[in-house]
Amino acid sequence: MNKKLGSTLLVAGTMIGAGMLAMPLTSAGIGFTWTVILLLALWLLLTYSALLFVEVFQTTDSEASIGTLAGQYFGKWGKIVTNIVLLVFLYALLAAYIAGGGGIVAQQVANLQGVESAGDGLKIVSAVVFTLIFGGFVAISTKVVDAVNRLLFVAMLVAFALVLVLMLPKLSLGYLLEMPLDYALLVSASPVFFTSFGFHGSIHSLNRYLEGNVAALRGSVVMGSLITLAGYIVWQLATHGVLSQATFTEIITQKPNLQGLVEAIRVVTGSNVVAGAVALFSALALITSFLGVALGLLECLDDLLVKSCNKRLNRLVLSVMTFLPSLLFVLFYPEGFIKALGYAGQMFAFYAVVLPAALAWQVRKKHPNLPYRVKGGYAALLVSAVLGLIIVHVPFLIKWDWLPAVIG
Repeated sequence: MNKKLGSTLLVAGTMIGAGMLAMPLTSAGIGFTWTVILLLALWLLLTYSALLFVEVFQTTDSEASIGTLAGQYFGKWGKIVTNIVLLVFLYALLAAYIAGGGGIVAQQVANLQGVESAGDGLKIVSAVVFTLIFGGFVAISTKVVDAVNRLLFVAMLVAFALVLVLMLPKLSLGYLLEMPLDYALLVSASPVFFTSFGFHGSIHSLNRYLEGNVAALRGSVVMGSLITLAGYIVWQLATHGVLSQATFTEIITQKPNLQGLVEAIRVVTGSNVVAGAVALFSALALITSFLGVALGLLECLDDLLVKSCNKRLNRLVLSVMTFLPSLLFVLFYPEGFIKALGYAGQMFAFYAVVLPAALAWQVRKKHPNLPYRVKGGYAALLVSAVLGLIIVHVPFLIKWDWLPAVIG
C-alpha cells in the first residue's frame, strides 16, 4: 500500500509540471471551454495508452524496459527506434524542466537584487545549481526520489491551494466564456498539451518499483491521472478566469516563458502576493516532474547499457549521462522552454500512443488470455494509433504554415 501511494504520487507529480505551466502559455488564444475539452480528450487518450503498457508488461519480468518489450515483439530495429524516440523525448522533457526551473530560480534571485529581469549569466548558474541539487536526489536512489517527491507533492498542493484562494475570487465569467481566436489553435497546441499527461517514460520504473504488481500499477495510473486532470481543470479555471485573451496574449508574446505567465498574473491582479504564490507553485511543480522524468531516463539508460552493451555503470556515471545533454541544451538555448516541450510532445505522441497500441496488438495475438486486458478491442487500438500519428505531424504542419503557431 505504501509503494502504491508513492507510485500514484509519482504519476501525478511527474505530469503536474512543465506541461501544466505551459498550458496557459499555449492556450491564451483558445479560451477556457475548448481548453477543458482538449484536456478531457487527451486525458482519455493517454490514460488508455498507459493502461495498454500495463497490459503489455504482464508478458515480461518487472525489470524490463519498454525498449526491451519493443525488441521482444518487433525485433532489433523495433528496439532501436523505440529507444531513440524514448531518449529524445526524455532528454527534451528534462531540458524543458531544467530551463523552466532554472528560469524561476534566476528570476527570484534577480527580484531579491532589485533587478527587473535575470541576466544570461545568472540563468546559466541557476540552471546548473537547479540540476545539481535536485539531480542529486535521483543520483542517490529511487527510494530517496519517492520520499522527496512525497514531501514536495504535499508542499505543491498547499501552494496550489494558496494560488486558488488568491485567484478564484478574481474570476470573470466574461473571460471564461471567450471563444478561440482561431479553432485551428486547438490542433496546434496539442503537442504541448500532450506532455501535460506525460509520465509514460517513467512507467517501466514504476513497474520495477512495484515488482510487477499489475493491480497496483493500474491503480496508480488511473488515480494519478485523475488527480492530475482535476488539478488541470481548476488551474485553467483560475488562469483563464483572471486574464482576458487580449491582455494574456500580449504579455505572453513579449515573454514566452514561465516568467511571462507570472508577470501576466501580477499585472492583471495587481498583486505581488498572487504572483509570488504562482511562482512558488510553478517551482514545486517543475521539481516533482523533473524527479519523475529524470528517474525514468536514468533507469532507461541503465537498462539500455546492460542489455545492449553488457555494461553496468555506477549510478553517479549514469546520472552524468542523464543530466548533462539536457543541461547543455539549456545553457546554449536558454529560451527553449516551449520549443523543448514541443519536441517532447512530438516524440511522446509516437512513444506513448502509437507504440503501446502496436505492442498491445501483437501481445493480444500471442497472449489472448492475459489476466488483465484494456477494454475497447482492436478498433480502439487503431483509433488511438491514428490520433498519435496526427499529433506527431502537427509541428510539421505549423512549420509549413498549414496551422497557426502557438505563442512561444
